[in-house]
Amino acid sequence: MRFFYSALFCLAIPVVLARLYWRGFKAPAYRLRWQERLGFYPEQNIHIPVIWFHTVSVGEFEAALPLITRCLNQFSDSAVLITTTTPTASARVNRVFGSQVLHVYLPYDIPWVVSRFLRCFRPVLAIVLEKELWPNLFAACHRRSIPIVIVNARLSGRSAKSYQSIAALTRPALQCINTICAQTDDDRRRFIAIGAEAHKVLALGNIKFDMTVDQAMVNAGLHLKRTLFENRWVWILASTHDGEEEHLLRVATDLRPVITNLLVVIAPRHPERFNTVRLLCAAQGLKVAVRSQGDCVLPETDVYLADTMGELKMLYKAADVAFVGGSLVAVGGHNVIEAAMVEVPILFGPFMFNFQDIADQLLHRGGAIQAATQVELRHAMIQLHQDAVYRKQMVDNALNYVKDNQGAVERTMAVIAPYIQSQNRIGNI
Repeated sequence: MRFFYSALFCLAIPVVLARLYWRGFKAPAYRLRWQERLGFYPEQNIHIPVIWFHTVSVGEFEAALPLITRCLNQFSDSAVLITTTTPTASARVNRVFGSQVLHVYLPYDIPWVVSRFLRCFRPVLAIVLEKELWPNLFAACHRRSIPIVIVNARLSGRSAKSYQSIAALTRPALQCINTICAQTDDDRRRFIAIGAEAHKVLALGNIKFDMTVDQAMVNAGLHLKRTLFENRWVWILASTHDGEEEHLLRVATDLRPVITNLLVVIAPRHPERFNTVRLLCAAQGLKVAVRSQGDCVLPETDVYLADTMGELKMLYKAADVAFVGGSLVAVGGHNVIEAAMVEVPILFGPFMFNFQDIADQLLHRGGAIQAATQVELRHAMIQLHQDAVYRKQMVDNALNYVKDNQGAVERTMAVIAPYIQSQNRIGNI
């Protein structure tokens, strides 16, 4: 099965590269460093063990930050390599760590391409975030005795069914994994159901609960609220996707007679959609201020477009209420823990299947509101606007939920550390 998968992947490469070029019209970074995706990297001169983290996008990288930082501090005689798939994640890695780490794009999952990658960097351990399964890459690591650990692993029911439909491909990949650190017992059961060996799958909790809130970020958010957003009641639409902004802006229009000082802040999930969202707002006759252009928020401003990256936590802190996107359309939602940690009331839509356990627990504890329709969203917004005590209780409930679930980083480090300590050579090529 892996032979046919590899053959299809090879045949698809021209299409994949053409898609990168096409995406480059909206996000030019997609046209850069494409050689890395084919396994061609600058010559490396590494004489110490390499601990390799793969974080596909910004969300996974942010979740991995505590683990990466711990490895840099605890294993200072090793190098840390971080691979990503998206340019936004790549930019975030460079912004946070700079030259402290090695960073390249993950190569495409073709046998000779992944072999070049492994020969170049010679990692002693592969740490993969959440649920990435790459048959050829994992097989190549297994042949070279490079341990693979999946951390913060999650698997929705929908994803489990997808993997089961290609079991001939996914089961051998799962057999190459040394340990899977699942977020919940349900995730553990699903990984076992799709072919992981039960003794290799541990339920250790979600490391996103252990993310830290930078005080400088908090101060920047509070400053933004006091200055640029002064006298405005701020509703942030965070990590939104195509098909969401239009519905949410209709709700905002309905709310303006009630919340007369309402300001909508939109932070689209993908930077290539920034201009699309700006044009959508303009088409609805809304007055838009654009963050990257340094626009001021005037009394007549309806929308503030946050067309920058890496500032979401700061924007959450400057808001009075947050809607977390990817949940009005069937994307499956996004991380709501960040919003809870910076103490902003949380709304989300009906599609939270990628974070179902967290969503269910927050709802059960009164730490969030789920709204499936425009009417429900309008009602929730009015209630939050009019009842400060209710807002504070929601925030406290969500924050307590986060605190009650911390500790996964320590448990995960206890799994990772022995693999690193047992590798007293530079790679296993």
